[in-house]
Amino acid sequence: MTRAVYVMGVSGSGKSETGHALAQALHAPFLDADDLHAPEAIEAMARGIPLTDTDRGPWLVRVRSAVDALCQEGQLDTIIVACSALRQAYRDVLRDTRTADVLFVYLAVERSVLESRLAVRQGHFMKAELLSSQLATLELPADEPQILTVPVQRDTSLEEVVQDILTRLR
Repeated sequence: MTRAVYVMGVSGSGKSETGHALAQALHAPFLDADDLHAPEAIEAMARGIPLTDTDRGPWLVRVRSAVDALCQEGQLDTIIVACSALRQAYRDVLRDTRTADVLFVYLAVERSVLESRLAVRQGHFMKAELLSSQLATLELPADEPQILTVPVQRDTSLEEVVQDILTRLR
């Protein structure tokens, strides 16, 4: 069975960058869940309006369906997905699949690091002012199954994060 590895965390944690690098290291397909947001949701976030559970529900189903479709297309060992997956209920939606073994990699990044990253990020619809709402929504995945927590400090390089994940996946 294919392993779906969801790189999760709040905006600015490095989900997409880490997920892409991890996918390259594993020669695995990469899916960025941000690409599956409805246009209305992207517009709302671009205006600084946080998404609600009602907004996120159909998006999470689209993400899970995209993973299922990739699993059914071919014989894949692993799929890497960048997805915030902030609440346990959201992660449970993503876990509800018969096509993949699901693992979450939680990028645990301090708020000050997140703020500094978001302050310099350009060209992304997710605005820095939404960080507080994301942190308020985040339910730490400490007691859930199939979770790897990867602490990321200000001076932790992408290569170190990816190597930590690769070592722990083996």
